[in-house]
Amino acid sequence: MFTSVDDVSTRLAETGYLASPAVATTVFLAARLGKPLLVEGPAGVGKTELANAVARACDARLVRLQCYEGVDESRALYEWNHAKQLLRISAGRGETWDEARTDIFGEEFLLPRPLLTAIRGDDPKVLLIDETDKADVEIEGLLLEVLGDFQVTVPELGTVTATRQPFTVLTSNATRELSEALRRRCLFLHIGFPDAELERRIVRLKAPGVDAALAESVVRVVGALRAMDLRKAPSVAETVDWARTLLALGASTLDETVVRDSLGVVLKHQDDIQKAAAKLDLDAL
Repeated sequence: MFTSVDDVSTRLAETGYLASPAVATTVFLAARLGKPLLVEGPAGVGKTELANAVARACDARLVRLQCYEGVDESRALYEWNHAKQLLRISAGRGETWDEARTDIFGEEFLLPRPLLTAIRGDDPKVLLIDETDKADVEIEGLLLEVLGDFQVTVPELGTVTATRQPFTVLTSNATRELSEALRRRCLFLHIGFPDAELERRIVRLKAPGVDAALAESVVRVVGALRAMDLRKAPSVAETVDWARTLLALGASTLDETVVRDSLGVVLKHQDDIQKAAAKLDLDAL
């Protein structure tokens, strides 16, 4: 997929994703070693977007499993098209059960879900298992088989083994501790808030029209907000949203009025907004 760490950085940048050296190195190693990549970090720092960027950079199909409480095997792996099976049984009323069973448990009646879809076929794929920590613990047992051997067992059809292994990204916001067995099968990457220089570059890339001075001011103020004891520190996505908001407002600088009127773009809780309004000193930044 990639020839070097620099190749990762260059090709991801071409898709609009500016990767730090640590991110580029870990992506290269995951691709070279054929290991799943477990990415943790706060919401909005680019974990999901990394998988999207890899798919675009490699001209690969993105297959996404969105995890949530209660997601089960039928949503993650596969299920049978029961309505179509019943129609087939009704149409063949003169058949014995053995004759009907051979037919209704075939490919025509199988509904592949993301995990099975990702390991079938020879086309390049990126498998994104998003917000893994939101799924129940039981789903990890299913992931162990898929991520360990990149194969899935369908009792009626046998074992399906990947002929072309997908590049696999699992994301987590660390709301629940993932099992050691799952972690052991993955390379680990923590994406935190970027340093000021990288965040300025991201703002200039994602919000064209923002000049260097305004981008620097936005990043500096966001950095000050992150240093406060807030319920939800602003993410990179919110930094970009704020820069776009300032463009929409026609603001060329950050002053107290502009900041006060637009804090709801970057902070998502009223008590955070009140705390920031009371403590933020623009003259000291």
